[in-house]
Order: sequence, then structure tokens, then C-alpha cells
Amino acid sequence: MNRKTLVLSAVIGLLAPVLAGCGGSEGGSDGADAIVVGTTDQVIATKDAQAPLDPAFTYDTATWNLIRNTIQSLMHVPRGGGAPVPDAASKCEFTDRQNESYRCTLRSGLKFSNGDPVTAADAKFSIERLVNIKDPNGASGLMTNIDTIDTNGDSEIVFHLKTPDATFPYKLSTPVAGLLNPKTYSANKLRKGFAVDGSGPYTFKAEVSGDVMTKAVFTRNPNYKGDLKLQNDKVEVRTFTDANVMGKALDSGDIDMMTRAMTPEQIKSLVENPKEGIALTEIPGLEIRYLGFDTSAPSVKEKSVRQAMAYVIDRGDLVTKVYGAIAEPLYSLIPATIATHTNSFFNKYGEPNRAKAAQLLEDAGISTPVKLTLNYTTDHYGAATAKEFETLKAQLNASGLFDITVKGAEWKSFRPNQTKGDYAVYGMGWFPDFPDPDNYIAPFLDKDNFLNTPYANPTLRNKLIPDSRREADRSAATNTFSEIQDIVAEDVPVLPLWQGKQYVASRDDIAGVEWAVNSSAELLLWELHRGTSKAS
Repeated sequence: MNRKTLVLSAVIGLLAPVLAGCGGSEGGSDGADAIVVGTTDQVIATKDAQAPLDPAFTYDTATWNLIRNTIQSLMHVPRGGGAPVPDAASKCEFTDRQNESYRCTLRSGLKFSNGDPVTAADAKFSIERLVNIKDPNGASGLMTNIDTIDTNGDSEIVFHLKTPDATFPYKLSTPVAGLLNPKTYSANKLRKGFAVDGSGPYTFKAEVSGDVMTKAVFTRNPNYKGDLKLQNDKVEVRTFTDANVMGKALDSGDIDMMTRAMTPEQIKSLVENPKEGIALTEIPGLEIRYLGFDTSAPSVKEKSVRQAMAYVIDRGDLVTKVYGAIAEPLYSLIPATIATHTNSFFNKYGEPNRAKAAQLLEDAGISTPVKLTLNYTTDHYGAATAKEFETLKAQLNASGLFDITVKGAEWKSFRPNQTKGDYAVYGMGWFPDFPDPDNYIAPFLDKDNFLNTPYANPTLRNKLIPDSRREADRSAATNTFSEIQDIVAEDVPVLPLWQGKQYVASRDDIAGVEWAVNSSAELLLWELHRGTSKAS
């Protein structure tokens, strides 16, 4: 039958957008063949990235989606969002009013997939390993607030934090906090290649051509003990280099579902002309796109250059020409669907205004046109990225204030170059590690941040970010986050562009799709199964 499923967004309290819409049956696998999921995400081992699946190294959605189905964390965010709940742990809680001491007790009988017991010492080893390796590509910054870790016997672990952090339970739900076996992961070296193992719901096996993973096979882990309910026994994730080829594989039945990244044209076509046997599911999205700046680079070191770009860029025009209904303009690092969001950039810069940009540059004594190269990745965020950057180029050049060129590079070289500071201006996307406003601020602006940015505002790092984390009631941090967003709009270390929606296409005999991708673009393979979804 022709059908289109729309799962509409809502926000519960402050933190988590949740799914509301068609539900699937709760039955497990019916013994059918593996469910096959298509993606255009590329996982590649290179000279600069020899350990693409090591939790101490990797920090992107593509690889985290493989790891989180294999390596278990103490906590996990439950179906539909909300506060984290125990997974490898049976219980976790703050033990003080200041949110500086956090205790977890492991589940009884917990084992790695090879049968080795999982102990509190293994949890301590895993997180200390991440912090000690401190790879610049990784997410060790999520754990640098840990002061010491104590264990009590084989089952209890206590984290003592340097400063209060109400978001710490969310950080323990991410793949960087996954439990690793010291027998297969070295304490001070990355694990090269494509091997992954842990105590999570699936075992993992990669098929590789050269240095590129072409398929990931997930098989139910018989030793898994945790909070997740597996709805299948086996899932394959196949990689495609082109979204249109992936779409044809779905049409022919070679794959059962396709996720990241469908093109705007594919989505529009399925909305306007539904295909027999194919379901399109809209899922709340927390993805943002932005321009980042190396604020030490001569071409953008002056704040007025970055502010002038904020005056000139027309987000509405960009979204209309490139993404249509699947995106909307964004005027803050914190997306509009997360509480504490303010339109800080619109409040400061308003609608595009060439005259104000010109006056700003003139007052700063900056000669025009300002020559800049906008760098973007050709293969990480979808085929529309090239058109997006051509549109940005056209807007900036049309003002007469800028002389823009654009340059694309594959992710395997783009990301290392960006981290090393080779790009003055670059385009990036962000899917949150967890749905809290802190995770749209700290990864860009705190010390040990994801971008490795030279921008360091002491008011943000030493006062406002720590202050925001003190509040267990996150709504109490609203004023602090408003001040943070206003500082970002003033200094423009990053320039937010748009916020996106998510779409998943699947064969209509696959159920659980609406739960298998959450608002943070996490791929939760255990939710998928064969059968007819309940009608909305």
C-alpha cells in the first residue's frame, strides 16, 4: 500500500524532544533474514585515522551509531527521550546536593560478549583510558570534569567531579563512556582497524574493501544484560557512496530501510508521490549546521569580519534554495526545539543588511572585498552540502564586501585539517551527544572542545558554563544560557545557519522505524523488526 508516516515533534520539559505517532508491535524477531539498513555514512581507516571505531578516537554520528549498538554504557536515554536510565548499571545516582559525586552499581552477572565478567574496575579503566589518551579527534572533553574515580568491590563505581554537573548522567550514556574489556583495548594506545566488542546488545563484524567499511553485521549478543529489549536477531548496515543508488536499493528490496543521508529531492518526491510498499517517516531532528572560524587566522581574526558575514548571510534564502521544507533558519547554537533557545543572532543582526555590514568593516578599517575560502566536506553531510556552499558564496559575493571561493574535501582529510587549524572558515554539522542545551555550547566553547578552536572566552569557560551545570532543574539555567547565546552572537566564533528535520524511508513490512532513529540521529537497531506497524 501507499503510505507515509509522519512522527511529529514535541518537547517534554526542558530536555528531550520525543516521538509521538505510529507505534510498532512489541514482538521479537520472527526468525526472518537480517534486516538491512542503508546509509551513505563512510567509515574509513586512514593514516591520520587508523582507529575509526575506537571510542577514544571517534566522535561523529556515523561511527557512534556503530559503537552504541555494540559497546554498553552505564546509562542510556530511554525510548522517546527523557532522563537517562541505567543500562549496564542497575542503579545510578548523585550522592550529594551539589551534584559532584555520582555512584553507580553494576548489574549482577554482567558479561562482555566473549563471556568475561564486567567489573567496576573495567568501567574505571574505560573512562580513564579515554581521558589519558586524550586524542584531539575524540570526545575526551566530555569526561575532563572527572577528578577521581573510586571502586568498591566488583560492582560499585563512584565518580568524583571537579565542579557540579547535572548533565553527567547524560555523558555516561554516550559511547565515550562505554565499557571496554582491558584484554582487547590497551590502556594507552588506540585500537586500530575495524574491530569493536563490548557488552552491548549486539556483536559486531565489519566487511572491508581496502580501507573502507562496506558492511557492518550486528548479531544478537547472547551475553547481553541490560535495559534494552531486542526486537530482532540480526541487522546489516550497508554503506552506499550515493544516496540515489541507496534509494534504488530500497525500491528493489535489496535493503529494508535507508537513513543518513537522503537528499532533499528524494524526500520531496516521497512526500508528494508516495511509492507502493515504501513508508516515509519524519522524525524530530536536533541537527544543526554552522560555519566555524579559526579566530587566530589573519583573514577572520577581526571580529568585525565575522560580524559582517552574520549581517550578509540570508538563512531563509539558503534554506529555500537548497533544503526546502526539511530545514529551517537557525539563529543560535541551541536549536529552537530545545528550551532555553533564544534568537540571539536575529536579535543582534536582524534581516540581512549589507549597509550595516559595510559600515562595520569601514569603521574597523578593513579593506573590501575580504578574500575568504569556505571549506566544506563533500561526503559527510549529504550531496546538498555543495549546493549550500555555492549559495553562501553567491550571497557573500553579491554584497561586494567579500571575495569568496569554496573548497570541498573528503571527510577523511577535512576533519583532521579542521582540527589542526588549516581552515580559517569551515562548514560543520552537529548532532547532539545528548538533548541538553549544554551539549550545544560546551563542545564548541569550553576547553578541550570538539573544534579545537583558539577562541577562549574566560567568562564562558570559567563562569557561565560551570554555572549552567549546577542546576539539576535545567529550567533554572535559562538566564545563564541566554547570556551565553548573546556572547556567541556578539563574538561570532561560530555562525549558526539552519536546523534540520530527519526522514527515514523503509519497506512497509519493517516495524519500529519511528523508534529506531531518535532526535539526536542515534541509530537504535534493536527497535527494528519485521511486521506491520500499527496504523496511526
